[in-house]
Amino acid sequence: MMNKTPIYILLFILLFSLKSIGQDAQFSQFYSNPLYISPSFAGSTKGTRAVLNFRDQWPGIPGAFITYSASVDHFFPRYNSGVGIQIYKDQAGSGQLGLTSVALNYAYQFNITRHWVLRPGLMLNYNQRSIDFNKLVFNDQMHIDGNSPSSIESSSAEKIQFLDAGFSMMAFNRDYWFGLSIDNLFYTNESFIDGEAVTPVKYRFYGGRKIIIANAKRYNQESIDVAMNLKFQKQFAQLDIGAYWSKDPFIFGLWYRGIPLLKNYASGYINNDALIILLGYKYKELTLAYSYDITVSRIFANTYGAHEVSVIFKFNQDQKVRKKRNYAIIPCPKF
Repeated sequence: MMNKTPIYILLFILLFSLKSIGQDAQFSQFYSNPLYISPSFAGSTKGTRAVLNFRDQWPGIPGAFITYSASVDHFFPRYNSGVGIQIYKDQAGSGQLGLTSVALNYAYQFNITRHWVLRPGLMLNYNQRSIDFNKLVFNDQMHIDGNSPSSIESSSAEKIQFLDAGFSMMAFNRDYWFGLSIDNLFYTNESFIDGEAVTPVKYRFYGGRKIIIANAKRYNQESIDVAMNLKFQKQFAQLDIGAYWSKDPFIFGLWYRGIPLLKNYASGYINNDALIILLGYKYKELTLAYSYDITVSRIFANTYGAHEVSVIFKFNQDQKVRKKRNYAIIPCPKF
């Protein structure tokens, strides 16, 4: 049987050639990675929050996408401000194309009416992209009798560094929330060779509603959170829509990703991506969650889905200064 690995490698190279445009990673548990979805979520709890995320996308494909994320954010009630820092690492393909990012996030919170609160946010991040050209196989190396050890292709660098920025705005009351975030504002050239590879601006619209079913005790709340996350980047678009059911200490979520009626990229290609199932457990201020993406597109037989794990721990939630203020909490899921 023909070895398909060189084909996967060649496709990967084509994606990042002179005219390529990189796409940012996505998380199925997007509210479990609040600073990644929007800097407006910095300091969105009553105190301090620490978050760990891991995603393994399409493990059935050689050189699949592995993403790590860690963040800490804190709310300063005296200044109505939230501050956060996030470290992000993404690795893709047999050439180990990597992105390491360190982002600083800031959000300011104020009332615009008696019931509605506004949260503008800013993000500035330092990025480093890397690739191992020695692990790539170029088209001039591929022969019927086997791959040649050398290629005429060369790179000017295996690591590049750049700054980027993002902006966001979020409004919420006790039942609803919605927001907009805009990332990749600096239009930085990320090419490793003498060409141009600019990651396009990404627009994200998100929102939802919390429905309280029972709220008898602090750790015995039952609720349903209906939410959506719509993303646009260049000619690409994707929608996550679904709901969480939470009855402490358990969480169950069901989601769909795709825009089959509004955004088909070619004739005969329907924009269906995945069904997502989430299971979680909460113990006081600690939340653990696992989700699995069931691929429903044409490549469902080859990807083996996607696995994602998140850990969230909140502490210092009873700040003395906060007790003197009427602090509004965003009603979206806290996991």
